[in-house]
Amino acid sequence: MMLRRGFILFLPRLVGLLVVACCLVSIVYMLACTPKGDNQQLALPRVHSPTAKEGYEAILQEREEQHSNYIISLKKQIAQLKAELQGRSKQLKNTQDQYPDPLDIRLDHSNPEKAQANLLAFLRSQIDKAEVHSGVKLSTEYAAVPFESFTLQKVYQLETGLTRHPEEKPVRKDKRDELIEVIELAAGSLNSPEGDGNLKHRVYTASDFVEGIYRTEKDKGTLYELTFKGDTKHQFRKIVLFRPFGPVMKVKNENVNMADTLINIIVPLAKRASKFRQFMQNFREMGIQQDGRIHLTVVYFGKEQMNEVKLILENTSKSANFKNFTFIQLNEEFSRGKGLDVGARFWKGNNVVLFFCDVDIYFTAEFLNSCRLNTQPGKKVFYPVLFSQYNPSIIYGHHDSIPPLEQQLIIKKETGFWRDFGFGMTCQYRSDFINIGGFDLDIKGWGGEDVHLYRKYLHSNLIVIRTPVRGLFHLWHEKQCLDELTPEQYKMCMQSKAMNEASHGQLGMLVFKQEIETHLHRQKLSSKKT
Repeated sequence: MMLRRGFILFLPRLVGLLVVACCLVSIVYMLACTPKGDNQQLALPRVHSPTAKEGYEAILQEREEQHSNYIISLKKQIAQLKAELQGRSKQLKNTQDQYPDPLDIRLDHSNPEKAQANLLAFLRSQIDKAEVHSGVKLSTEYAAVPFESFTLQKVYQLETGLTRHPEEKPVRKDKRDELIEVIELAAGSLNSPEGDGNLKHRVYTASDFVEGIYRTEKDKGTLYELTFKGDTKHQFRKIVLFRPFGPVMKVKNENVNMADTLINIIVPLAKRASKFRQFMQNFREMGIQQDGRIHLTVVYFGKEQMNEVKLILENTSKSANFKNFTFIQLNEEFSRGKGLDVGARFWKGNNVVLFFCDVDIYFTAEFLNSCRLNTQPGKKVFYPVLFSQYNPSIIYGHHDSIPPLEQQLIIKKETGFWRDFGFGMTCQYRSDFINIGGFDLDIKGWGGEDVHLYRKYLHSNLIVIRTPVRGLFHLWHEKQCLDELTPEQYKMCMQSKAMNEASHGQLGMLVFKQEIETHLHRQKLSSKKT
């Protein structure tokens, strides 16, 4: 692409150069044809001189020869410029043929040899474009793409999030298979040395692998540098491999009409009437007023605060003229999985998108569209990673300085984190939920049921879409971990509680608050003395 653009930009310059050259030649020609001044003018014979006629003929012949020579010179220069232009054009064409534009690479089955040659040329060009043989100038220190290191058993990574560790075994099958393949290819390459085939060479195996580093430039490919043991203690064999990324290929182009796609938001609830009032304010604005293709199912456990919750629902129904809601009451102990399962199976209409939601969630109308676009019956389910809000009283310092809720919902590392360990908020078609077997109803209380359902989908043939979304927030609330929880559930609850309060920097400021105040006090006394 860059070569093509360079050629397009260079061609007008060549044409301009040709025009300028022609103009210069014309100017020289005009100057040469201009009569000379008195001091330089050739002496003309007198009119009555017997040699006047012959003199004029000689002068005219001389001028004609000069003009003829200038014309010949001009034609030569034009021919040279044309030849140079053709040479440059041919050179650029050869370069383009050697490094084809990725958009021009097509899997032309009528000419498979040409398609394969173009693809191989493109893949080779990726090595030249990547930072393999030499470095590139970067604007800032943040533009550098860091390497990650690995051994036979462990990967050492920088981007850990909240579920990955700085040092861990490769859990994902694709990453594990990738590193094993690279080590085996490197060992195979070392066992096929170039040169005399009669010489005996050491046979390398995976046990000789010491360590490796790798990094991925997402538009070019992945670079691997692997180190193996050498013949002696202080000798090593190093091999560099590169996995080039191919050109972008179109897979699908389709129109998606979501005008009639209804979402049934299912919320399990017990008590927490004040939180439900806040939830309904968000639901009314985003779900009813902006989206309008929505149904609400509330599954309520017990009777405490039930009338208050029903009144909130009825007031919203009257004020917004909203009738698409269902209230289900269960006289039993709260179980999130049971509430969602009952709400999903209670629906008797056509196949519908289910959004499993909690009362402390804030969503936007854009998220509801993402929920629709990332689900497909029998094919795809959607597991968004929501942004979890830190404790506002810690973020903003004092209760009187806390801004309105809408102004708090900013995605920054100081205000919250991607809740990549949570799988509770999910969108799927009802048919997929029923076919997968629903929730494990033996799980009681808080936690565990969402992970169990997530694993069911992972073990199926459905595509699981897992991605951070900008329109789904978990609002901060003080978390209570009950004694009735199992040890595993209680541990999960406490981990969630610890991560939910503030960032590492903010928590550090709280831990060292006394030291900071002492330092400030000393500084104040010192300034008074001076």
